[in-house]
Amino acid sequence: GDVQSNFLYPAFEAVLTSDQSVSHNTITKVQFNSEIYDTDNCYDNSSNYRFTPTKAGKYYVYAQLDIYAGASSDLLVANLRLYKNGSQVTFAYSEFSNNPIHAITRNLATVVDMNGSSDYLECFGSIEANSAGGEIFQGFQRRTNFGAYRIATWAY
Repeated sequence: GDVQSNFLYPAFEAVLTSDQSVSHNTITKVQFNSEIYDTDNCYDNSSNYRFTPTKAGKYYVYAQLDIYAGASSDLLVANLRLYKNGSQVTFAYSEFSNNPIHAITRNLATVVDMNGSSDYLECFGSIEANSAGGEIFQGFQRRTNFGAYRIATWAY
């Protein structure tokens, strides 16, 4: 096979292009609807919002979620979660207790083994505010994004 096939493919990055309203304190799938790139058409940006790579291997996975409470000084807990095949792999968590804020951008990055056929990745988030209503995942200037790429191997 060609040398290039051993490097960084499949790969994708997708972003949320408009605000996604979410219910208070409810784990909700982030609908990354616009692809920046998708080398092998492995990311679904219109219905399941998931990455199902067609080549087995270890994948570097990253995500960022811009989280807004409905009002200033209202945000209590903010979460970004990475799921593989419907189960949580890792998460980024913030809790503000008695010092609520308005917004935060949460990031995560990890390496995940994928089988190249049925394994898939998705991102979820949740927002807990003092006063429910108006919570959003913000879609603005790529501040909410999700991507992955296969880590290169040297097998020939």
